[in-house]
Amino acid sequence: MMSGNEYTGEMDYLYRKSLILESPSEMDKVLYFYWIDAIAHLDYTLSALAQNADSIKCTMTAEYLRYRVDVKKQGDYALFPAFMLWLRDNHRDEFENTPIIWQLEYDPDENGGYLGFRIVLDRDDKRPLMPQFFHDMTDDLFGQAFIAGMYPNGFLSKRFAEFKAGSA
Repeated sequence: MMSGNEYTGEMDYLYRKSLILESPSEMDKVLYFYWIDAIAHLDYTLSALAQNADSIKCTMTAEYLRYRVDVKKQGDYALFPAFMLWLRDNHRDEFENTPIIWQLEYDPDENGGYLGFRIVLDRDDKRPLMPQFFHDMTDDLFGQAFIAGMYPNGFLSKRFAEFKAGSA
């Protein structure tokens, strides 16, 4: 990594996060998939800013994310974008308790989200996001209430089950 780069501290902050007190195998598999997907996009964006887009780290993460594009088209995984829109339209308060990156990516009224594999707030703005944004996004993705929401009795898992039942 380049020394003195303001994004390396944010990478360290992300990498200090742990699931040691969690049981990911008990989480809703689709929600968990999209959560890890958001973290991978965060990792890719930070790596491109802290190192460079041609680093082996970015190359590996891009290959991983490229594979996930195909998985998103299969089974219940394909329901997630419509679920996020349904959540926004029917349970706004719960939608707003999801990670900001999900709100940006899956709300068609937003101009942010994933551009390629990078996270952007405005698809027309070429400037890198401020380091504090990544810090806040990491906190958002690892918030205890949100993580608890992905378990079977959690708010998000229950809503996703409700959505799937209504989509059948």
